[in-house]
Amino acid sequence: MSTKDLKALEHRFFEEINKGRAAGMAIIDEKYAADLVFHMGTDVDVRGLKGFKQIYGATFDAFPDNHTTLDDMVVEGDKAVVRYTTTGTHEGAFMGIPPTNKKVTFSTIEIDRFASGKVVEAWERYDTLGIMQQLGIVPTPKK
Repeated sequence: MSTKDLKALEHRFFEEINKGRAAGMAIIDEKYAADLVFHMGTDVDVRGLKGFKQIYGATFDAFPDNHTTLDDMVVEGDKAVVRYTTTGTHEGAFMGIPPTNKKVTFSTIEIDRFASGKVVEAWERYDTLGIMQQLGIVPTPKK
């Protein structure tokens, strides 16, 4: 895929996930390969589309009104790096935390490696501490 094509797919992904759960889950099949390896920053990588969809579905369950803004994108060779900001209301369990109905805003950086027009490997890091502070699970340091 050309740089232009990779950028277009990344933009389309963010447009679709902002349409809600059904559109967000559908675009996963277009963007990610069946044998995807997803590195989440934990000791365990998610392998395959089924596991990745479970993670993404859980995010929609926890924050059903989530909205994501693409802040930056750099594409070079077979990789795209995106930085985005997500906002949503905590209405479902998230990482074992029952719903708080609090609104959160957090940043994520993802690196996607493409082969044959789909993401085959991805690395993602999001502001877990910031989310936990906004949900009231972890205290925010006093200034």
